[in-house]
Amino acid sequence: MPHRIRVALIGLLLAALPANSVTAQSAEYISSYTWSAPTPRTGGFSALEVSGDGQEFTAISDLGLIATGQLHRTNGLISGVTASQFKLKNTENGKLSTFNSDAEGLAIRADGRIYVSFERYHRIWTYNRPDGPAAWIPRQPDFATMDVNGGMEALAIGPDGALYTMAEGSSNLTAPFTVYRYRNGTWTTPFSIRRIGTFLPVGADFGPDGKLYLLERKLRSIFGFETRVRRFTVSGDAISDEVTLLTTPAGTHDNLEGLSVWRDAQGDIRLTMVSDNNLNALQRTEFVEYRIKE
Repeated sequence: MPHRIRVALIGLLLAALPANSVTAQSAEYISSYTWSAPTPRTGGFSALEVSGDGQEFTAISDLGLIATGQLHRTNGLISGVTASQFKLKNTENGKLSTFNSDAEGLAIRADGRIYVSFERYHRIWTYNRPDGPAAWIPRQPDFATMDVNGGMEALAIGPDGALYTMAEGSSNLTAPFTVYRYRNGTWTTPFSIRRIGTFLPVGADFGPDGKLYLLERKLRSIFGFETRVRRFTVSGDAISDEVTLLTTPAGTHDNLEGLSVWRDAQGDIRLTMVSDNNLNALQRTEFVEYRIKE
């Protein structure tokens, strides 16, 4: 089936399916909010960070844009979004070329320093402010061998300040996902995450509970995207206590790629996710939230 026809059919199915048709093991669906794009270049969001009170957010897009703004809430549910966008800059404080603009992963340190991973030319750059110049994080040798469209979409900062990432793509469809850790100026590969089915990692975050949350997605032909979130305990060079928190049927949500984990006023863990609409009019920029009551 031609690509344009397939994307169009997926968009129609996503629009038709209800947002609460989900099979959740430990996560309770709360709500979805569709953000109507204020400009044609708003969308394509691949990663998300939400403040500890759930009120502010930062997101990055495939166009090399970074959006910062407010999640307006009514009775705890997202009821509106306002944001400003900046074009991410290169290390010379200039414009990114088209080839170098595909931002996919986002992590923000407690002091506000921003880390962004890019596909195509696989790398991680860091920024001290959204509209400032980039600085390099040294490239791990494996970055040069990652698939052009299968780079580091999942990026997270651990409780110890270490940076964790993994590639979405892999030539071996049965091998586990290698996790790369950058700490004290050195890259290591402390552990891997087992692969289950054909889901691929597209987002990650360490929650306020210190656990690693992994967002995975699967494109199921014309029926749309399936979403899965797993949670792990990371201790030194070991990962354990794997729990699948939710798995959604195809088309339940749009193309969820960004994940942020925080704790609400009731003390429950919130999973806030954002979709990459591929800047396609038949898809939507969707903020989706689930609650974990434990």
